Amino acid sequence: MKNFSRRSAIAAGAASLAVSATTAQAQQPEAFRPVPTRDGFTTLTSDEALQFLIDGNNAFLAGKESSPPIGPQRRLELAKGQSPLCAYVTCSDSRVPPELLFGRGLGELFIIRNAGNTVDTAAMGSIEYAVAVLKVPLVVVMGHEKCGAVDAACKVISEDARFPGAIDDMIHPILPAALGVRDGQGNINLDDAVRENVRRVVHRLRFESDPIMLTPQKEGKLKVVGAYYDLARGHVDFFDQPKA
Repeated sequence: MKNFSRRSAIAAGAASLAVSATTAQAQQPEAFRPVPTRDGFTTLTSDEALQFLIDGNNAFLAGKESSPPIGPQRRLELAKGQSPLCAYVTCSDSRVPPELLFGRGLGELFIIRNAGNTVDTAAMGSIEYAVAVLKVPLVVVMGHEKCGAVDAACKVISEDARFPGAIDDMIHPILPAALGVRDGQGNINLDDAVRENVRRVVHRLRFESDPIMLTPQKEGKLKVVGAYYDLARGHVDFFDQPKA
């Protein structure tokens, strides 16, 4: 019995060390890869920029913290100009911080945020500025699980709900997405509505926007991608990508 207990203790200790080693490995900081630039603009292609985001989110999922430079030297560099790798359109929800989800640092993501990740005149102008002036190779539109703005739009359709102040006006652009996924019984699945809202914004940016957006896409210099963020998992699904 003593030998058995001793063997059990040794085995338990070894297992504990293995788990600790695995946990420590997962928590090791991810080696930070700065965005490559030349003449004040990123040199990344659209696919390379997207891969930067995918790799960063994979590290986030693994618990590997990135350590982007945020000190005086980096701030002085950025005071001279910015060269982001992506224009990122997403929701204002406090649980959806793009830099943290992808381990990116100061001056690397040009972020446009509002409730429901819609694109009005101000948002469109901001995206076009990022494309035409900053020459980003990638635009991402990301919705997320349990989006309050999309949920409100769904309630307008299914329950004839009304909301105070400017909230009704704010969610108006999301109503077509909610209507688009309503089933024969009038039910609306929130996740389906969130993804449909993303698809509609992406479609507009790909096919119904100004030549400022359309021309670089035709030339292969720009891609517009739709994404969905799972709050609990921390995973970003880039589900709507241009067909090859």
